[in-house]
Amino acid sequence: MTYLSKAALVVAGLALAACTQPNLDDSFSNGPASGSGTGQAGSASDPTSVAYFQETIGDRVLFAVDQSTLSEEGRLVVLAQANWLLSNGDYTAMIEGHADEQGTREYNLALGARRAASVQEYMVSQGVAAGRLRTVSYGKERPIEICSQESCYNQNRRSVTVLTAGLSG
Repeated sequence: MTYLSKAALVVAGLALAACTQPNLDDSFSNGPASGSGTGQAGSASDPTSVAYFQETIGDRVLFAVDQSTLSEEGRLVVLAQANWLLSNGDYTAMIEGHADEQGTREYNLALGARRAASVQEYMVSQGVAAGRLRTVSYGKERPIEICSQESCYNQNRRSVTVLTAGLSG
């Protein structure tokens, strides 16, 4: 599934989640988890959980070679991230910038910083308070794929939004 179709599904899901139909399913209530397994607090089916953010919204954006500008697919993912953060004010985010192994350490640290800043700037433009967002660059120091092929390089050219609860303000 492409990022564009994933993002479209996320936006559609968020639109549906905004609709209210009381008593349709109590497992998504604001009260304690019922133990039924569906919508349990902290699970991937709980729309306020980090697991939901990572699996449904998406916590990463991929970039083209030597680029820090968000693609259309990237903008859709960051828009969904921003909307989630706006709906879940108890969270802050650390935006990590990463690069592939090509190039010098210094160049890749600077590129990772630009990628993280690009995501941060877009989130702020969508209404997320700048004080809730931080950035860090790891350059090429934390690859998720290790090989000297484009398929690996592509996965390492990314930003990752990492959530932290209870530290906003």
